[in-house]
Amino acid sequence: MNEAEGLRQRRPLRPQVITEDNAAQETKGGSTYSNKVFRMTFMTLAVSLIIPLFGAIVLLDCPIDPQPISFKEPPPLSGALEPNFKLRQAERLFENQLVGPESIANIGDVLFTGTADGKILKIEDGQIQTVARLGHGPCGTGGDEVTCGRPLGIRVGPKNTLFVADAYYGIFEIFPSSGEVQRLVSSKVPIEGKNLSFVNDLAVTRDGRKIYFTDSSSKWHRKDFCLLIMEATDDGRLLEYDTVTKEVKVLMGGLRFPNGVQLSPAEDFVLVAETTMARIRRYYVSGLMKGGEDMFVENMPGFPDNIRLSSSGGYWVAMSAIRANPGFSMMDFLSEKPWIKRIIFKLLSQETVMKFVPKYSLVVELSETGSYRRSLHDPDGMVATYISEAHEHNGHLYLGSFRSPFICRLNLKDV
Repeated sequence: MNEAEGLRQRRPLRPQVITEDNAAQETKGGSTYSNKVFRMTFMTLAVSLIIPLFGAIVLLDCPIDPQPISFKEPPPLSGALEPNFKLRQAERLFENQLVGPESIANIGDVLFTGTADGKILKIEDGQIQTVARLGHGPCGTGGDEVTCGRPLGIRVGPKNTLFVADAYYGIFEIFPSSGEVQRLVSSKVPIEGKNLSFVNDLAVTRDGRKIYFTDSSSKWHRKDFCLLIMEATDDGRLLEYDTVTKEVKVLMGGLRFPNGVQLSPAEDFVLVAETTMARIRRYYVSGLMKGGEDMFVENMPGFPDNIRLSSSGGYWVAMSAIRANPGFSMMDFLSEKPWIKRIIFKLLSQETVMKFVPKYSLVVELSETGSYRRSLHDPDGMVATYISEAHEHNGHLYLGSFRSPFICRLNLKDV
Protein backbone atom coordinates (compact mmCIF):
# COMPACT_ATOMS: atom_id res chain seq x y z
CA MET A 1 0.00 0.00 0.00
CA ASN A 2 1.51 3.32 -0.98
CA GLU A 3 1.39 6.49 1.04
CA ALA A 4 -1.43 8.12 -0.92
CA GLU A 5 -3.72 5.15 -0.41
CA GLY A 6 -2.94 5.12 3.33
CA LEU A 7 -3.87 8.78 3.65
CA ARG A 8 -7.13 8.20 1.86
CA GLN A 9 -8.00 5.35 4.24
CA ARG A 10 -7.11 7.39 7.33
CA ARG A 11 -9.07 10.47 6.23
CA PRO A 12 -11.28 11.45 9.21
CA LEU A 13 -15.06 11.47 8.88
CA ARG A 14 -16.65 14.82 8.40
CA PRO A 15 -18.65 15.94 11.40
CA GLN A 16 -22.37 16.13 10.67
CA VAL A 17 -23.73 19.61 10.91
CA ILE A 18 -27.23 19.76 12.35
CA THR A 19 -29.23 22.57 10.83
CA GLU A 20 -32.78 23.84 11.50
CA ASP A 21 -33.92 22.17 8.29
CA ASN A 22 -32.63 18.79 9.44
CA ALA A 23 -34.28 19.19 12.83
CA ALA A 24 -37.54 20.15 11.19
CA GLN A 25 -37.40 17.10 8.95
CA GLU A 26 -36.81 14.83 11.93
CA THR A 27 -39.62 16.49 13.87
CA LYS A 28 -41.90 16.22 10.87
CA GLY A 29 -41.04 12.57 10.50
CA GLY A 30 -41.77 11.91 14.18
CA SER A 31 -45.00 13.88 13.98
CA THR A 32 -46.10 11.98 10.90
CA TYR A 33 -45.45 8.72 12.68
CA SER A 34 -47.42 9.84 15.75
CA ASN A 35 -50.32 10.93 13.56
CA LYS A 36 -50.33 7.56 11.85
CA VAL A 37 -50.38 5.77 15.20
CA PHE A 38 -53.22 8.00 16.42
CA ARG A 39 -55.25 7.47 13.25
CA MET A 40 -54.76 3.72 13.39
CA THR A 41 -55.72 3.60 17.06
CA PHE A 42 -58.78 5.78 16.45
CA MET A 43 -59.88 3.71 13.47
CA THR A 44 -59.44 0.49 15.42
CA LEU A 45 -61.55 1.80 18.31
CA ALA A 46 -64.18 3.19 15.96
CA VAL A 47 -64.47 -0.10 14.07
CA SER A 48 -64.60 -2.07 17.32
CA LEU A 49 -67.53 0.08 18.43
CA ILE A 50 -69.35 0.53 15.15
CA ILE A 51 -69.45 -3.14 14.15
CA PRO A 52 -71.15 -4.33 17.38
CA LEU A 53 -73.45 -1.30 17.30
CA PHE A 54 -74.42 -1.98 13.70
CA GLY A 55 -74.95 -5.64 14.55
CA ALA A 56 -77.17 -4.70 17.49
CA ILE A 57 -79.22 -2.33 15.33
CA VAL A 58 -79.71 -5.01 12.68
CA LEU A 59 -80.16 -8.11 14.84
CA LEU A 60 -81.87 -6.93 18.03
CA ASP A 61 -85.65 -6.90 18.22
CA CYS A 62 -87.40 -3.60 18.80
CA PRO A 63 -90.18 -3.68 21.42
CA ILE A 64 -92.24 -1.11 19.52
CA ASP A 65 -93.56 -0.66 16.00
CA PRO A 66 -93.60 3.15 15.90
CA GLN A 67 -96.10 4.96 13.73
CA PRO A 68 -95.30 8.34 12.14
CA ILE A 69 -97.37 11.22 13.46
CA SER A 70 -97.19 14.93 12.77
CA PHE A 71 -97.39 17.98 14.99
CA LYS A 72 -97.86 21.62 14.27
CA GLU A 73 -95.22 23.98 15.60
CA PRO A 74 -95.79 24.22 19.37
CA PRO A 75 -97.49 27.39 20.60
CA PRO A 76 -95.02 30.01 21.84
CA LEU A 77 -94.63 30.21 25.60
CA SER A 78 -95.87 33.77 25.84
CA GLY A 79 -98.92 35.64 27.07
CA ALA A 80 -100.97 33.36 29.32
CA LEU A 81 -98.33 30.66 28.79
CA GLU A 82 -95.36 32.86 29.77
CA PRO A 83 -92.89 30.79 31.88
CA ASN A 84 -92.85 31.54 35.60
CA PHE A 85 -91.95 29.88 38.88
CA LYS A 86 -95.37 29.83 40.52
CA LEU A 87 -95.46 26.08 41.12
CA ARG A 88 -92.31 26.44 43.21
CA GLN A 89 -94.44 28.20 45.81
CA ALA A 90 -96.18 24.91 46.50
CA GLU A 91 -95.41 22.96 49.66
CA ARG A 92 -94.72 19.23 49.73
CA LEU A 93 -97.00 17.20 51.98
CA PHE A 94 -96.39 13.72 53.45
CA GLU A 95 -93.01 13.44 51.75
CA ASN A 96 -91.76 9.83 51.65
CA GLN A 97 -94.98 8.61 53.29
CA LEU A 98 -96.66 7.71 49.99
CA VAL A 99 -95.54 7.14 46.40
CA GLY A 100 -97.25 8.09 43.18
CA PRO A 101 -100.49 9.77 44.33
CA GLU A 102 -101.78 9.97 40.74
CA SER A 103 -105.23 11.43 41.40
CA ILE A 104 -106.85 13.18 44.37
CA ALA A 105 -110.47 13.53 45.50
CA ASN A 106 -112.05 14.96 48.64
CA ILE A 107 -115.11 14.44 50.82
CA GLY A 108 -115.25 17.62 52.84
CA ASP A 109 -111.72 18.23 54.06
CA VAL A 110 -110.77 14.56 53.90
CA LEU A 111 -108.54 13.69 50.95
CA PHE A 112 -108.37 10.37 49.12
CA THR A 113 -105.75 9.11 46.68
CA GLY A 114 -104.43 5.90 45.14
CA THR A 115 -100.73 5.05 45.27
CA ALA A 116 -98.12 2.98 43.44
CA ASP A 117 -98.42 0.07 45.90
CA GLY A 118 -102.08 -0.49 45.03
CA LYS A 119 -103.57 1.21 48.09
CA ILE A 120 -106.45 3.65 48.43
CA LEU A 121 -105.44 6.12 51.12
CA LYS A 122 -107.45 8.45 53.34
CA ILE A 123 -105.75 11.63 54.57
CA GLU A 124 -107.44 13.30 57.52
CA ASP A 125 -106.05 15.71 60.10
CA GLY A 126 -102.53 15.10 58.84
CA GLN A 127 -102.80 11.33 59.25
CA ILE A 128 -102.70 8.71 56.48
CA GLN A 129 -104.86 5.59 56.70
CA THR A 130 -105.33 2.73 54.25
CA VAL A 131 -108.96 2.40 53.18
CA ALA A 132 -108.62 -0.49 50.73
CA ARG A 133 -106.27 -2.44 48.50
CA LEU A 134 -107.41 -3.46 45.04
CA GLY A 135 -104.75 -6.05 44.19
CA HIS A 136 -102.66 -8.37 46.30
CA GLY A 137 -99.06 -8.36 47.53
CA PRO A 138 -96.22 -8.50 47.91
CA CYS A 139 -95.81 -4.93 46.71
CA GLY A 140 -92.30 -3.56 46.79
CA THR A 141 -91.12 -2.64 43.31
CA GLY A 142 -92.55 -1.23 40.10
CA GLY A 143 -92.64 -4.70 38.63
CA ASP A 144 -95.19 -5.75 41.24
CA GLU A 145 -97.90 -3.36 40.08
CA VAL A 146 -99.43 -5.91 37.71
CA THR A 147 -100.53 -7.95 40.74
CA CYS A 148 -100.67 -5.16 43.33
CA GLY A 149 -102.84 -3.02 41.11
CA ARG A 150 -102.30 0.62 40.23
CA PRO A 151 -105.18 2.94 41.14
CA LEU A 152 -105.18 5.98 38.87
CA GLY A 153 -108.29 8.16 38.47
CA ILE A 154 -110.40 8.62 41.62
CA ARG A 155 -113.77 10.37 42.03
CA VAL A 156 -116.45 10.87 44.65
CA GLY A 157 -119.97 9.66 43.85
CA PRO A 158 -123.32 11.09 44.98
CA LYS A 159 -123.46 8.83 48.04
CA ASN A 160 -119.92 9.71 49.16
CA THR A 161 -118.50 6.49 47.83
CA LEU A 162 -115.28 6.44 45.81
CA PHE A 163 -115.10 5.40 42.19
CA VAL A 164 -111.60 4.27 41.21
CA ALA A 165 -110.00 3.31 37.90
CA ASP A 166 -107.30 0.69 38.40
CA ALA A 167 -104.91 0.28 35.49
CA TYR A 168 -104.86 -3.53 35.77
CA TYR A 169 -108.12 -4.54 37.44
CA GLY A 170 -110.84 -2.22 36.12
CA ILE A 171 -113.44 0.11 37.66
CA PHE A 172 -114.33 -0.11 41.37
CA GLU A 173 -116.68 1.45 43.88
CA ILE A 174 -115.26 1.74 47.40
CA PHE A 175 -117.10 2.53 50.61
CA PRO A 176 -114.67 4.60 52.72
CA SER A 177 -116.42 4.00 56.03
CA SER A 178 -116.20 0.22 55.83
CA GLY A 179 -113.46 -0.37 53.26
CA GLU A 180 -115.85 -2.52 51.22
CA VAL A 181 -114.80 -2.88 47.57
CA GLN A 182 -117.11 -3.69 44.67
CA ARG A 183 -115.79 -4.26 41.17
CA LEU A 184 -118.04 -2.70 38.53
CA VAL A 185 -116.01 -3.36 35.36
CA SER A 186 -113.42 -6.12 35.12
CA SER A 187 -110.41 -5.55 32.89
CA LYS A 188 -110.35 -9.28 32.21
CA VAL A 189 -113.55 -9.05 30.17
CA PRO A 190 -112.95 -7.78 26.61
CA ILE A 191 -115.16 -4.93 25.43
CA GLU A 192 -116.22 -5.19 21.79
CA GLY A 193 -113.46 -7.68 21.15
CA LYS A 194 -110.60 -5.69 22.71
CA ASN A 195 -108.90 -6.03 26.08
CA LEU A 196 -108.93 -3.34 28.74
CA SER A 197 -105.16 -3.31 29.20
CA PHE A 198 -104.67 0.17 30.64
CA VAL A 199 -107.72 1.58 32.45
CA ASN A 200 -106.78 5.14 33.29
CA ASP A 201 -109.15 7.92 34.38
CA LEU A 202 -112.88 8.29 34.95
CA ALA A 203 -115.67 10.81 35.48
CA VAL A 204 -119.03 10.18 37.19
CA THR A 205 -122.33 11.96 36.58
CA ARG A 206 -123.91 13.78 39.52
CA ASP A 207 -126.65 11.16 39.84
CA GLY A 208 -124.11 8.33 39.72
CA ARG A 209 -125.82 6.67 36.76
CA LYS A 210 -123.02 6.94 34.18
CA ILE A 211 -119.28 6.48 34.46
CA TYR A 212 -117.08 7.63 31.59
CA PHE A 213 -113.59 6.16 31.55
CA THR A 214 -110.54 5.78 29.34
CA ASP A 215 -108.68 2.65 28.36
CA SER A 216 -105.34 4.01 27.15
CA SER A 217 -104.44 0.92 25.13
CA SER A 218 -105.58 -2.61 24.40
CA LYS A 219 -101.92 -3.58 23.81
CA TRP A 220 -99.76 -1.81 26.39
CA HIS A 221 -100.00 -1.86 30.19
CA ARG A 222 -99.42 1.15 32.42
CA LYS A 223 -95.88 0.05 33.28
CA ASP A 224 -95.05 0.42 29.57
CA PHE A 225 -96.58 3.87 29.11
CA CYS A 226 -93.33 5.21 27.60
CA LEU A 227 -93.50 2.54 24.89
CA LEU A 228 -97.15 3.44 24.26
CA ILE A 229 -96.27 7.11 23.75
CA MET A 230 -93.27 6.41 21.54
CA GLU A 231 -95.09 3.86 19.40
CA ALA A 232 -98.00 6.31 19.01
CA THR A 233 -100.43 3.40 19.15
CA ASP A 234 -103.98 4.44 18.21
CA ASP A 235 -105.90 1.71 20.05
CA GLY A 236 -107.14 3.79 22.99
CA ARG A 237 -110.84 4.28 23.75
CA LEU A 238 -113.37 6.31 25.69
CA LEU A 239 -116.05 4.08 27.24
CA GLU A 240 -119.31 4.47 29.15
CA TYR A 241 -120.52 2.26 31.99
CA ASP A 242 -124.18 2.34 33.05
CA THR A 243 -124.43 1.52 36.75
CA VAL A 244 -128.09 0.47 36.36
CA THR A 245 -127.98 -1.75 33.28
CA LYS A 246 -124.33 -2.82 33.94
CA GLU A 247 -123.58 -2.32 30.25
CA VAL A 248 -120.31 -1.01 28.85
CA LYS A 249 -120.12 0.59 25.43
CA VAL A 250 -117.40 2.28 23.41
CA LEU A 251 -117.98 5.97 22.66
CA MET A 252 -114.70 6.80 20.91
CA GLY A 253 -111.95 4.63 19.44
CA GLY A 254 -108.71 5.13 17.56
CA LEU A 255 -107.27 7.42 20.25
CA ARG A 256 -103.53 7.76 20.91
CA PHE A 257 -103.09 7.40 24.67
CA PRO A 258 -106.44 8.74 25.93
CA ASN A 259 -105.81 9.83 29.49
CA GLY A 260 -107.68 12.29 31.70
CA VAL A 261 -111.49 12.51 31.57
CA GLN A 262 -113.75 15.35 32.72
CA LEU A 263 -117.48 16.04 32.40
CA SER A 264 -118.53 19.60 31.64
CA PRO A 265 -120.37 21.45 34.44
CA ALA A 266 -123.62 20.98 32.49
CA GLU A 267 -122.74 17.32 31.84
CA ASP A 268 -123.47 17.70 28.14
CA PHE A 269 -120.00 16.65 26.99
CA VAL A 270 -116.90 14.80 28.14
CA LEU A 271 -113.36 16.04 27.64
CA VAL A 272 -110.63 13.48 26.92
CA ALA A 273 -106.90 14.24 27.04
CA GLU A 274 -105.17 12.55 24.10
CA THR A 275 -101.67 12.61 25.56
CA THR A 276 -99.56 11.45 22.62
CA MET A 277 -101.10 14.06 20.33
CA ALA A 278 -100.87 16.96 22.82
CA ARG A 279 -104.56 17.78 22.55
CA ILE A 280 -107.97 17.49 24.25
CA ARG A 281 -110.96 16.07 22.41
CA ARG A 282 -114.66 16.51 23.22
CA TYR A 283 -117.46 13.97 23.01
CA TYR A 284 -121.09 15.06 23.43
CA VAL A 285 -123.16 12.82 25.72
CA SER A 286 -126.45 14.78 25.75
CA GLY A 287 -128.35 17.50 23.90
CA LEU A 288 -128.61 18.13 20.17
CA MET A 289 -124.95 17.20 19.60
CA LYS A 290 -125.21 13.85 21.41
CA GLY A 291 -122.90 11.27 19.83
CA GLY A 292 -120.86 13.93 18.06
CA GLU A 293 -117.26 14.81 18.71
CA ASP A 294 -114.83 17.62 17.98
CA MET A 295 -111.53 19.13 19.09
CA PHE A 296 -111.63 21.17 22.30
CA VAL A 297 -107.95 22.20 22.41
CA GLU A 298 -105.25 21.17 19.97
CA ASN A 299 -101.51 21.73 19.69
CA MET A 300 -101.01 22.22 23.42
CA PRO A 301 -97.69 23.36 24.93
CA GLY A 302 -97.24 20.00 26.65
CA PHE A 303 -98.65 16.50 26.93
CA PRO A 304 -101.88 16.59 28.95
CA ASP A 305 -102.64 14.15 31.75
CA ASN A 306 -105.68 14.54 34.03
CA ILE A 307 -108.32 17.24 33.58
CA ARG A 308 -110.30 18.63 36.52
CA LEU A 309 -112.83 21.43 37.03
CA SER A 310 -111.69 24.84 38.23
CA SER A 311 -113.76 27.07 40.48
CA SER A 312 -113.98 29.65 37.69
CA GLY A 313 -116.00 27.27 35.52
CA GLY A 314 -113.04 26.19 33.44
CA TYR A 315 -110.58 23.30 33.64
CA TRP A 316 -107.22 22.55 35.18
CA VAL A 317 -104.89 20.47 33.01
CA ALA A 318 -101.66 18.98 34.36
CA MET A 319 -98.60 18.24 32.23
CA SER A 320 -95.27 16.70 33.29
CA ALA A 321 -93.51 17.27 29.95
CA ILE A 322 -93.69 20.25 27.63
CA ARG A 323 -93.08 21.15 24.01
CA ALA A 324 -90.81 24.15 24.47
CA ASN A 325 -91.08 27.00 21.94
CA PRO A 326 -88.52 28.42 21.74
CA GLY A 327 -86.59 25.28 22.60
CA PHE A 328 -86.35 21.62 21.71
CA SER A 329 -89.02 18.94 22.06
CA MET A 330 -87.80 15.37 21.71
CA MET A 331 -91.32 14.11 20.95
CA ASP A 332 -91.80 16.63 18.15
CA PHE A 333 -88.37 15.83 16.71
CA LEU A 334 -89.00 12.07 16.70
CA SER A 335 -92.65 12.20 15.64
CA GLU A 336 -92.00 11.65 11.91
CA LYS A 337 -88.83 9.57 12.38
CA PRO A 338 -89.94 6.05 13.36
CA TRP A 339 -86.58 4.62 12.29
CA ILE A 340 -84.79 6.65 14.96
CA LYS A 341 -87.29 5.45 17.56
CA ARG A 342 -86.56 1.87 16.56
CA ILE A 343 -82.83 2.39 17.01
CA ILE A 344 -83.32 4.08 20.39
CA PHE A 345 -85.48 1.30 21.81
CA LYS A 346 -83.25 -1.43 20.46
CA LEU A 347 -80.38 0.01 22.47
CA LEU A 348 -82.02 1.64 25.50
CA SER A 349 -84.66 0.68 28.05
CA GLN A 350 -87.69 2.89 28.54
CA GLU A 351 -86.37 3.81 32.00
CA THR A 352 -83.17 5.13 30.39
CA VAL A 353 -85.11 7.03 27.74
CA MET A 354 -87.21 8.70 30.44
CA LYS A 355 -84.04 10.19 31.93
CA PHE A 356 -83.59 12.25 28.78
CA VAL A 357 -87.02 13.89 29.15
CA PRO A 358 -86.50 17.27 30.88
CA LYS A 359 -88.34 17.74 34.16
CA TYR A 360 -90.73 20.59 33.50
CA SER A 361 -94.02 20.76 35.37
CA LEU A 362 -96.85 22.79 33.90
CA VAL A 363 -100.46 23.38 34.91
CA VAL A 364 -102.76 25.39 32.66
CA GLU A 365 -106.21 26.71 33.42
CA LEU A 366 -108.55 26.63 30.44
CA SER A 367 -111.74 28.63 30.05
CA GLU A 368 -115.07 26.92 29.43
CA THR A 369 -114.38 27.31 25.70
CA GLY A 370 -110.81 25.99 25.78
CA SER A 371 -108.77 29.21 25.70
CA TYR A 372 -105.80 29.63 28.03
CA ARG A 373 -106.52 31.69 31.13
CA ARG A 374 -103.24 31.25 32.97
CA SER A 375 -100.37 28.88 33.49
CA LEU A 376 -98.30 27.77 36.48
CA HIS A 377 -94.76 26.54 35.88
CA ASP A 378 -91.88 24.79 37.61
CA PRO A 379 -89.27 24.86 34.80
CA ASP A 380 -86.88 22.33 36.32
CA GLY A 381 -89.33 20.35 38.41
CA MET A 382 -87.55 21.51 41.55
CA VAL A 383 -90.62 21.38 43.81
CA ALA A 384 -93.50 19.88 41.84
CA THR A 385 -92.26 16.92 39.82
CA TYR A 386 -93.95 14.42 37.49
CA ILE A 387 -97.34 16.03 38.07
CA SER A 388 -100.42 14.19 36.82
CA GLU A 389 -103.34 16.20 38.19
CA ALA A 390 -104.36 19.55 39.65
CA HIS A 391 -107.31 19.11 42.02
CA GLU A 392 -108.81 22.32 43.39
CA HIS A 393 -110.24 22.37 46.90
CA ASN A 394 -110.84 25.18 49.37
CA GLY A 395 -108.64 27.74 47.62
CA HIS A 396 -105.75 25.36 47.06
CA LEU A 397 -104.48 23.23 44.21
CA TYR A 398 -103.49 19.72 45.25
CA LEU A 399 -101.01 18.35 42.74
CA GLY A 400 -100.97 14.61 42.15
CA SER A 401 -97.99 12.77 40.70
CA PHE A 402 -97.55 9.46 38.91
CA ARG A 403 -94.21 8.77 40.63
CA SER A 404 -93.20 11.40 43.20
CA PRO A 405 -93.25 10.46 46.92
CA PHE A 406 -95.41 13.39 48.01
CA ILE A 407 -98.45 15.56 47.28
CA CYS A 408 -97.94 19.25 46.54
CA ARG A 409 -100.31 21.92 47.77
CA LEU A 410 -100.41 25.40 46.25
CA ASN A 411 -102.32 28.31 47.76
CA LEU A 412 -104.02 29.98 44.80
CA LYS A 413 -103.99 33.33 46.62
CA ASP A 414 -100.20 33.30 46.30
CA VAL A 415 -100.29 33.05 42.51
